[in-house]
Amino acid sequence: MAYPSQIRALIATLAVSSSLGMGAANAADNDLYDFQPCPDSLADQNGAAPAKKWDLTLSPYTFHWSGPSPEHKPVKLVALDRHLQGGRFCGLALFTNSFGQPSAYGYVGQQWNNIFGNPKLHTKVSAGLIYGYKGKHKDAIAFNQMGIAPAIIPSLGYAFTPKDSAEVFVLGTAGLTFSYTRSF
Repeated sequence: MAYPSQIRALIATLAVSSSLGMGAANAADNDLYDFQPCPDSLADQNGAAPAKKWDLTLSPYTFHWSGPSPEHKPVKLVALDRHLQGGRFCGLALFTNSFGQPSAYGYVGQQWNNIFGNPKLHTKVSAGLIYGYKGKHKDAIAFNQMGIAPAIIPSLGYAFTPKDSAEVFVLGTAGLTFSYTRSF
């Protein structure tokens, strides 16, 4: 899937900001697994160290509140999150939106574990910018300017194993996205 030059520019901007000290990789360990793209200020210095470093999320299905529409296309999503102290994370999701347009979501967020006293349940909320809703579909998301709009996305997850979980993301008035996440 080809992404427009604006998404490539967004990815390059994130990489440059990381190399300028806003969460650069640990100089003593150049291992890609330890790469830290998140801003250092995002970590909760008083919080617990993360039990996992990365999450890879794949979404096979999105349900739309409005029901099937001839304009809706299958949503394909892949996301990568980097975890920090205190349950915080940052990430980037690349996806085709409901209208088949290549899109991206850059975000920061917070995860809470042990929901309702159940160690397998967790919830997350992320906030960031979505790029990709353009042309006749630019009004499909609120506050969209030049194809970029702010977003807040909550989710609820269930861990089947310490490394595998399923999550449901609430997409405001649009619908629900169902996903599988692998932690490493």
